[in-house]
Amino acid sequence: MVRKRRTELPSSSGESSESQDTAAGRSAQPPTERSPPAQQGGGGRGWPPQSQQQPQQGGRGGYGAGYTPQGRGGSQPRGGMAPQQYGGPPEYQGRGGQPRGMPPQQPLGAPPDSAGRRRGGGSMAGGRGGGPTSGGHSRPPIPELHQATQAHYQAMVNPQPAPSVKPSESYSQAGSSSQPPEPSTAHVAQQFQQLSVQPEAAPPTQAIQPIAASSKSMRFPLRPGKGSTGARCMVKANHFFAELPDKELHQYDVSITPEVTSRGVNRAVMEQLVRLYRESHLGRRLPAYDGRKSLYTAGPLPFTSKEFSITLIDEDDGTGAPRRERPFRVVIKLAARADLHHLGLFLQGRQADAPQEALQVLDIVLRELPTSRYSPVGRSFYSPNLGRRQPLGDGLESWRGFYQSIRPTQMGLSLNIDMSSTAFIEPLPVIDFVTQLLNRDVLSRPLSDADRVKIKKALRGVKVEVTHRGNMRRKYRISGLTSQATRELTFPVDDRGTMKYVVQYFQETYGFVIQHMQWPCLQVGNQQRPNYLPMEVCKIVEGQRYSKRLNERQITALLKVTCQRPHDRELDIMQTVHHNAYHEDPYAKEFGIKISEKLAQVEARILPAPWLKYHDTGREKDCLPEVGQWNMMNKKMVNGGTVNNWLCINFSRYVQESAARAFCQELAQMCHVSGMVFNPEPVLPPYNARPDQVEKALKTRYHDAMTKIQPQKKELDLLIVILPDNNGSLYGDLKRICETDLGLVSQCCLNKHVSKRSKQYLANVALKINVKVGGRNTVLVDALSRRIPLVSDRPTIIFGADVTHPHPGEDSSPSIAAVVASQDWPEVTKYAGLVSAQAHRQELIQDLYKVWQDPVRGTVSGGMIKELLISFRRATGQKPQRIIFYRDGVSEGQFYQVLLYELDAIRKACASLEPNYQPPVTFVVVQKRHHTRLFASNHNDRRSVDRSGNILPGTVVDSKICHPTEFDFYLCSHAGIQGTSRPAHYHVLWDENEFTADGLQSLTNNLCYTYARCTRSVSIVPPAYYAHLAAFRARFYMEPETSDSGSMTSAAVGRAGSGSGAGGRSTRISGVGAAVRPLPALKENVKKVMFYC
Repeated sequence: MVRKRRTELPSSSGESSESQDTAAGRSAQPPTERSPPAQQGGGGRGWPPQSQQQPQQGGRGGYGAGYTPQGRGGSQPRGGMAPQQYGGPPEYQGRGGQPRGMPPQQPLGAPPDSAGRRRGGGSMAGGRGGGPTSGGHSRPPIPELHQATQAHYQAMVNPQPAPSVKPSESYSQAGSSSQPPEPSTAHVAQQFQQLSVQPEAAPPTQAIQPIAASSKSMRFPLRPGKGSTGARCMVKANHFFAELPDKELHQYDVSITPEVTSRGVNRAVMEQLVRLYRESHLGRRLPAYDGRKSLYTAGPLPFTSKEFSITLIDEDDGTGAPRRERPFRVVIKLAARADLHHLGLFLQGRQADAPQEALQVLDIVLRELPTSRYSPVGRSFYSPNLGRRQPLGDGLESWRGFYQSIRPTQMGLSLNIDMSSTAFIEPLPVIDFVTQLLNRDVLSRPLSDADRVKIKKALRGVKVEVTHRGNMRRKYRISGLTSQATRELTFPVDDRGTMKYVVQYFQETYGFVIQHMQWPCLQVGNQQRPNYLPMEVCKIVEGQRYSKRLNERQITALLKVTCQRPHDRELDIMQTVHHNAYHEDPYAKEFGIKISEKLAQVEARILPAPWLKYHDTGREKDCLPEVGQWNMMNKKMVNGGTVNNWLCINFSRYVQESAARAFCQELAQMCHVSGMVFNPEPVLPPYNARPDQVEKALKTRYHDAMTKIQPQKKELDLLIVILPDNNGSLYGDLKRICETDLGLVSQCCLNKHVSKRSKQYLANVALKINVKVGGRNTVLVDALSRRIPLVSDRPTIIFGADVTHPHPGEDSSPSIAAVVASQDWPEVTKYAGLVSAQAHRQELIQDLYKVWQDPVRGTVSGGMIKELLISFRRATGQKPQRIIFYRDGVSEGQFYQVLLYELDAIRKACASLEPNYQPPVTFVVVQKRHHTRLFASNHNDRRSVDRSGNILPGTVVDSKICHPTEFDFYLCSHAGIQGTSRPAHYHVLWDENEFTADGLQSLTNNLCYTYARCTRSVSIVPPAYYAHLAAFRARFYMEPETSDSGSMTSAAVGRAGSGSGAGGRSTRISGVGAAVRPLPALKENVKKVMFYC
């Protein structure tokens, strides 16, 4: 699984300021050029021509025998409603005709009138932090969010269809505000046509209103009250109340010369300084130090600036030789007073912004003691003494530890504590480590080139200590391996260039005889003046975290260690808090911080599960899930897809042709029983192929099948593939060829499942096949009966977006962005997906909206949002009049940049389709990588826990441990299987649709029951889940020339179009400098279905 590591966004030092401005939407063009003019044929602005606009009724296969949702029939658009005219019904004007959630009309650049803002758009007043403050980073400037003007907005509401309008007239001028009669299909076609062929001279989107980039920044929406739906209950959370200290905090700048990069050395210097001068020069204060440039005290030091001289002395090596002394000069200088008063106001909800500096100080104070006791990694602390070490294989072991972070919440400050485990390098002699790594007796045969590469990758950057000098354990960091064997290595011993063999030097200087002379040496120090150390004199230093990628076996072993039942985890957390004894911590005492030792008791509610609709021809036509799960017994898919023409290819030598045929027959039968139209006979018999010839096998068999069916104007619907259990790169190669080359959806099945043929497995595979060929497995009953608030009342599109980053250690391979969007309304169950490569570790999605110059068509706009809006229109015959955008994988530090950049892209994509087209947007961040855990109040109460001992699915918390003022909530939407359930955290960053707490919480929970791949509710909202799957899939599309380190051959840049359908251009990421090779484009028929499932 691609683990997403949180990365801070590239700093401005890595990007030119010009590119940042442009990316944020403040283009240097005059306002009239901000939106490109409409293009012929849908290339630039404008919905596509009507010829491509046929609404697809219910995907392939329709609703099946006899099932028509209320009001739907014949050629009528979805749900029996007339296609909405652009702009929507009159109430769409918002309050007083004002675009919802946006500032009233202002002259450009004037500060917005904060009184005129409503909650959803975020008020301008008292922005978070109100501009740059000392020690913190200033918030990025606000881009101009593209918002339609008041006059045009009213003019476009429900215009009257006007058959006589000439194509040259823009749509928004053609009508009155009266309610139109139901237009005929011809009318609608004509209007669509008019929209897509606006002339070049069409008036520009007039004065799209900016949000003024002032020092006052936008605010995230305030909480619209607490939710009330569901059965109330109490849960415990791993948050511990922290009393706000009543002290004056002072911040001092520290400069240590000579400068060292190691925090450990810096800390040793400052420890020595405090030990020597605390009583005499520091006014008896016990300062907290961040290991870099800042020192904090509770109250002032008796000086504003002072210089100290400190000497660090190396440990005694037992040889009697003089110990090395290292002198340092330390200057401590008053920088600022950290203000706890504002933190208090923020916690009471009387101030908009979290004072980050004050929080940071408290965090550093509480980290001071554990940092000296344990190995710190990020916000966690590990030690071999906090629990049993467990071997993970290949020279790694797991250490137990705990995560600790101070957070502002509704109950005040809280300390979030959770259990944690991670991989460390075993402190072995290097020879033993290499033996484990290569998994063989390394002395029996010489190292191959592949062995050398593996050793070098595993050891680069690792610290070792030498063992051949008695007690003098000098430490070095490995920079590489020598290319020659130890016996051949020489080095200069004096300025005249006299050379000496390494073997001879160790014999003469240390009396040490090197045994393994055929082995390479470790290279330590810098590349210019390398030092050579034979492997046998080196031992790995204890306490080094392994930050590179773990293999499957290691991940499994680590998960086994971390997987704890809720009751056990809760006990461990409590034990950690007692063991940390915060009431005795000298730093906490000095700063007056008191930590409660009780878990927070929090009020929660359990939201009811939604009713699910299945096909009317099944014995059970609808179903109410119990404890987050249900099954397909006696049910048929609500829209069974059709598979008339299919193939099977078998890459496993353990599966005989007869077994492959039997498996395919049973799978076809299961699909049929589940409600699909599935031809029991393949186009050609199952075909056995070798895994090393995947491309040849796929293309040959595809060609043979097409030769047989193409004359009858038929297409291949599905490829079933049988794979060996351990198939290396075979799965990825197969998906890349099928989805970007042949335009074919495929279903892979592992050898172990094919031989068992369990009914449960076949039923699950049938669910996946159905959505891959355009069917639907189930839909919410409330969706069909139009009872979902703010979704059912008008055409609504739900987006999911995610970015996956390369594994640690892959230095230059691109990040992959994926965006999916619902393609059906009112059902909101089918999601089309697009993928795109972008700069390494870039979190902002670059391809949401883009403009480029086409030699024929001039300025053309496109991007993932625009393409998905157009495909929604094609699939439903309606324009989205509301956008809900679930964004996965964004850390708190990135909220502002992501919202500003991506909301701006959504606005521009909408405006590029039609002047003044600005449907209201709700932008919600979905977070799974947090450390809040919820436990049942009574673990023995069978009514309040599921079978795994976890809290019940549907448990929602929006009080006490949530943000003091903003709109966020924790939702555990799934039933636990093993370990402790992690609730998803949803944080609303923008809300023009004005959701209530109940509205958004219920919508999110209900959507979790519509996930296509299983009959269980899932832990995060499906659009975000699907985006994650699509991004993960697209990693396989990167060409095979991509080497292990992630470096790419430059010749291939610009070879293929990006996944977002942008033709054959190379994607250059703004301000990053290096071109990112675009992914091969998905085939059109693949994009429309849920190929990633």
